[in-house]
Amino acid sequence: MSDTSEPRFRLLGTVDAHAGPAAGPLDLGHDRQRCVLAVLLVEANHPVPVPVLLDRAWGDRLPRRPRDALYGYLSRLRSILAVTGVRLERCHGGYTLELDPLDVDLHRFDDLVRRSRTAPDAGRALADLERALALWGGPAFGALETSWLNDLRVELTHRRRVAERARDDLALQLGRHQVVASDLLVRAARDPLDERLAGQALLALYRCGQRALALTHFEDLRQRLADGLGTEPSEPLRRLHQQMLRADPVLSPPETDPAPAVVPAMDPAVVPAVVPAVVPAVVPAPVPRQLPPCPGSFVGREAELAELTAAFEFSAPSTAVVLSVIGGPGGIGKTWLALRWAHRHRHRFPDGQLYVNLRGFDPGGGPLAPAVVIRSFLTALGVSDAAVPGDPDAQVALYRSLLADRRVLVVLDNARDSAQVEPLLPGSSGCAVLVTCRRRLTALVAAHGAHPVPLGLMTDAEARQVLRIRLGAARLADAPAAVDALLTHCAGLPLALGIVAAQAATGAAAGLTDLAGALTDRETRLDLLDAGELALGLRAVLDTSVRALSAPAARMFGRLGPAPGPDTGLAAAVSAAGTGDGAGEVRKVLRELVDANLISEDSPRRYRMHDLVRLYAIEVSGAADGGCALTRLLEHYLHTAHAALDLLRPLDRRPVPAPPVAGVRAERFADRAAAAAWFAAECQVLVAAVRSAAGVGADRLTWQLAWVSLYQLGQRGDGAGQVAVSELAVAAARRLGDDSALAHAHTGLGRGYGASGRFDPARVEFGHALAAYRRLGDVVGEGFAHRALARVHAVEGRPAEALVEDRRALARFEAAGHDYGRAVVLNALGWHLGHLGRYAEAVDCCRRAIALHRHLTDPFGEALSWDSIAYARYRQGDYHQAVTGYRRAARLMRDQRNHSVEAQVVDHLGDAYAALGARRAACAAWQRAADLLTALGHPHVAPVHAKLRRVTVRFSVAGRSRR
Repeated sequence: MSDTSEPRFRLLGTVDAHAGPAAGPLDLGHDRQRCVLAVLLVEANHPVPVPVLLDRAWGDRLPRRPRDALYGYLSRLRSILAVTGVRLERCHGGYTLELDPLDVDLHRFDDLVRRSRTAPDAGRALADLERALALWGGPAFGALETSWLNDLRVELTHRRRVAERARDDLALQLGRHQVVASDLLVRAARDPLDERLAGQALLALYRCGQRALALTHFEDLRQRLADGLGTEPSEPLRRLHQQMLRADPVLSPPETDPAPAVVPAMDPAVVPAVVPAVVPAVVPAPVPRQLPPCPGSFVGREAELAELTAAFEFSAPSTAVVLSVIGGPGGIGKTWLALRWAHRHRHRFPDGQLYVNLRGFDPGGGPLAPAVVIRSFLTALGVSDAAVPGDPDAQVALYRSLLADRRVLVVLDNARDSAQVEPLLPGSSGCAVLVTCRRRLTALVAAHGAHPVPLGLMTDAEARQVLRIRLGAARLADAPAAVDALLTHCAGLPLALGIVAAQAATGAAAGLTDLAGALTDRETRLDLLDAGELALGLRAVLDTSVRALSAPAARMFGRLGPAPGPDTGLAAAVSAAGTGDGAGEVRKVLRELVDANLISEDSPRRYRMHDLVRLYAIEVSGAADGGCALTRLLEHYLHTAHAALDLLRPLDRRPVPAPPVAGVRAERFADRAAAAAWFAAECQVLVAAVRSAAGVGADRLTWQLAWVSLYQLGQRGDGAGQVAVSELAVAAARRLGDDSALAHAHTGLGRGYGASGRFDPARVEFGHALAAYRRLGDVVGEGFAHRALARVHAVEGRPAEALVEDRRALARFEAAGHDYGRAVVLNALGWHLGHLGRYAEAVDCCRRAIALHRHLTDPFGEALSWDSIAYARYRQGDYHQAVTGYRRAARLMRDQRNHSVEAQVVDHLGDAYAALGARRAACAAWQRAADLLTALGHPHVAPVHAKLRRVTVRFSVAGRSRR
């Protein structure tokens, strides 16, 4: 139906129904019958089992013959609803009401709220929220009473309040405070403890011209807090008070209203007590859909699926989070069960589904750190790298804040232990979490009320059904003894069954009898056949699968086993193969492995291997062949990273790696964009490669891989990641006793500490690097070490100390005749001198830097130098020259497509225009900066928007005075 027509079924108020727009309400019978209808409407188009219907419609007050009573109500409802065209069908042991969900006001409300989050602009979002809230006609379900309806009513009321707060934020953001002022004050009086509502109400009151009344409310509040609690108002509230006293333009509406709104006369005592300093703007939030595909040949597990549903259905809305833990040995089907339930119930989580393989039992590497997962989830939720806090605890807090008002399912697959899971738990009552793990996570059960769902082996009937689905009943009937043998050796383990079925289906030359015979051979099975982590027959199944492959595929299977990281790209697989074949031939081999169910292609040209299969692959590859494959992979990543850096940082001084071993085919890139995309895709793999190199004692590769991984970690602002890889690099360099390695490793560790805000240890590490360069007699290296120390001083706001270090750096570069180092340091000297008020010297240094950058064909460095000149001119009061410098810097940055730095430059250009009184030019520059920063998701966009608002208000006030 059209989303503009009125819903025919209403739950948000008295439960009723209409046959059409002009028709009157249908007679739905007495309250119990309406309860049954309400349950079916809430679950529109989804089967509701009879026990669930009885529980929700009656609770603990069941009639003597509950099923008979229910069937009577259902029969009458079917007759009543016939005129509407809605169908009430019996299916899957329950009943389904089939209709357009937008014909139900509750589902229409949820749809409009979701649309508001992804609306193209604030005006459209506000319109969606206003339509959503207009659907409410009173408390949900009216006077109907059952424990389930009461709990759901509480949850729906919360969702309504969340929508109201978002609506009011948008209204204030768009300058519509007059429209919402009265309603805000009334609701704030009813709910004086709602801090966000209180902030909205007082801001609206102030913006409506009631400044004196707002100040009176504040003073009354101060007195009540002192008398009742012995406390003072919070810092944000006191700051707001000061802003109101001085009529701070920050509090002004974005647009001037023609007349003050009429607000109700109210006792100051009813105004809420706590006001946030800033009313946050609504930012469209993406809806992550990260679930892998639903398993196609899933069989059985109905009891476990029902248990998971019951854990979700019967949890109280006030519960912090619905948490279920699926446990069992490896290969038992925990992931398939979780994905089956998640896909079946994803409609319950309209705000998205997050998924991650935590790699808790990964033979090729350690478990994923919670901090890594949090960062990936933040990215999925729309947080840019620049907006991610550096502190891990702050990242967790941001993750939970983003989920606070959302209904999201989080699937944490293959967890190691409770400690890995706990930081990933949301705090929202609308969220649910599914965890799979080989261990019993008793800490989650005890501390978080997790519901354990143990998963056992498949029954013989279920296992036989798996083979019947994959191979066909006729083929099984032709070899019954072979089928029995296969089932015996697979022992009900779904992973083994899946691999056997894949080989039997794709290997035409190997019949079921041959396959069963191979499984019977003891020499092709695992040595340990226990009922713990590995069930019976797994090695035999895997060995038969590999022997059924072509020779190239079998070799590739073993060589992918030790690959670092969560997945392996096609180009890296070419190097792992080491055969000299091109990507096309290698991709055919990988396709064979995918078809054999030994690896998966979860995204185009990126391949994953399950941890149990990886364990076997490492075993069959042998130490020699597997070790050579790992070396080729590590060198592939090292040399490919250097190829990317040749485009991204062509003038940077980097350690030159030795030529790669035979078989390595490093990637080459057409342009900077492709090089940057490679680093973004392989960041986790590079970090894992550092760990893998350290784990096998490849010290040279360890520190060199750590050095190239610093580029993308730095782009993401991941100081902790830089520290982690650089610590491994330092240890490797010490074992080598190589001063060049030590110098680079200590430099990397200093960068990581600096990016983490740990400046004292950063200086120590740069000092170690300086000492190593001195032992080497590397004057240029000494210069860069002094430059690094200067950068630390500058960030700490100590330009005089930075000046000293950079002059030392300049002396080294001049002695060595290193023009690039000279250019970098001359610009830095100009920057420091500008901060010290020595403007003529600053400009002279930067002009010398520009000459060198032009000689080196380095437009990026030239742009930075023009920016430094413009800064000095601006501080000097020569705004015309500042504009000239900023425009040159902006043009160069635009040509380089470095939008982040371009945005900073044009923001400062706007400041220079404003100082000249060129309002339109200033606004144009700030708008350009705001557009760039918004596209990047950069946090600096807020102060740029504030500048635009302030200049608009200032000139509109001046215009009124002239009139």
